[in-house]
Amino acid sequence: MGTLRALFNIRFLFTSPHGTAAPTAGGQPPPFQLRLFGARNWTWKGLRLCLTGSSSDARSTTTTATIMDEARAPAEKANPSTSSAVLPPTTTTTAATTPGGSGSDVQGALPLRHGHELPFVAPSSYLRPKAATRAMAEKASSPLDKEQMQGLRGIREFLKVRTSYDVLPLSFRLVVLDNDLLIKKSLNILIQNGIVSAPLWDSRNSTFAGLLTSTDYINVIQYYCQFPDEIDQVDQFRLSNLRDIEKAIGVLPLETVSVHPMRPLYEACRRMLKTRARRIPLVDTDDETGRETVVSVITQYRILKFIAVNNEQHTMLLKKPLKELNLGSYTNLATATMSNSVLDVIHLMVKHNISAVPIVDQEYKLLNLFEAVDVIPCIKGGAYDELSATVGDAISKRAEDFAGIYTCSEEDRLDSIFDTIRKSRVHRLIVIDDDSRLKGIISLSDVLKYVLLFGEEDDSIRA
Repeated sequence: MGTLRALFNIRFLFTSPHGTAAPTAGGQPPPFQLRLFGARNWTWKGLRLCLTGSSSDARSTTTTATIMDEARAPAEKANPSTSSAVLPPTTTTTAATTPGGSGSDVQGALPLRHGHELPFVAPSSYLRPKAATRAMAEKASSPLDKEQMQGLRGIREFLKVRTSYDVLPLSFRLVVLDNDLLIKKSLNILIQNGIVSAPLWDSRNSTFAGLLTSTDYINVIQYYCQFPDEIDQVDQFRLSNLRDIEKAIGVLPLETVSVHPMRPLYEACRRMLKTRARRIPLVDTDDETGRETVVSVITQYRILKFIAVNNEQHTMLLKKPLKELNLGSYTNLATATMSNSVLDVIHLMVKHNISAVPIVDQEYKLLNLFEAVDVIPCIKGGAYDELSATVGDAISKRAEDFAGIYTCSEEDRLDSIFDTIRKSRVHRLIVIDDDSRLKGIISLSDVLKYVLLFGEEDDSIRA
């Protein structure tokens, strides 16, 4: 489309919704003056208009304009009726063949009803700024933002082409517990095998029955606290009674979720985020018998490490500092001291629906971290009386190969977080300042949620 040049001699007409001129007390239209200082270039929908001149006439009742297209100027001079201009519906327009030409008078004006006077000429809707689209927002983003989004999209595409089975190591051990097993015996099995969770199997129906985690043992502890007289019955509870315990203490049961091992890894991640699960079993079905088979269990740590090891070309693009990502929790943090009892910390976990509590001193400096898995050794063999022991005593019972706690600062970048996950067994990071004072907590769920959902229009999981 050619460049349009418009030389406007503008005189506005005040009208009612029926096109009526608004008279003043003397019978003349209300005065209005528009001054255009110098020349200005306006770009609208690919058209470049050059507006010049000024107009001032309190008695004018029409608007005149001349619009010429350089490419079609000769033809339009020969046939002026072909020229046209789109103007706001609140103005009346007649086309003139010269810049200074006067327009024709408006015919059929009706009297304006009282109270309908317009104090100004309303702007046309197509001149109002439009809401920024996603493409416009990306266009206006900084190079660092573009690089960040490029890395996130690369990771998401990687997760969509790899399966959950790909995450499994070349050799691994899987411990599956029968639903009829006593709860206190299951504790010993987990401790002996150095694991903190296990799939459950319903041998009567030959089906997958869920996942045993440290949360289930915390529920048993709550039941013991609410019904202390039934301690003998607690010792006789079986894994199949876990759902009955949840109902007794008023806890909503966790959704039993699983995924086929050959489904895209992206699908497994979405299911974990939707159900707030930190691990998900891989369940296959035998084609001949139709029976389910538990293949393995993958965790958020295993998925993020798989990304860090095999997708470094994209994780290295995540260079924005943590403080700009709104990643993690920084307000209303639940904390405890070394002198608090284990039962006090468990109550904090239940109250805030969290799986770890930072241990701080009087100056709010980080000393350690008590995690939900630390509860398991405390009640080994059904020793619920040991829950009155201090946090310091419970932490001393950790295994010798305990990886420790990992810290970071708000200035650290997400690529450094992935580098840490690549090299170490990390379940969460504690954010501290230069004086080791607690600032916040970043869980692996926070990292996975950011990688999958940031910048996505579908944010149903966020809710």
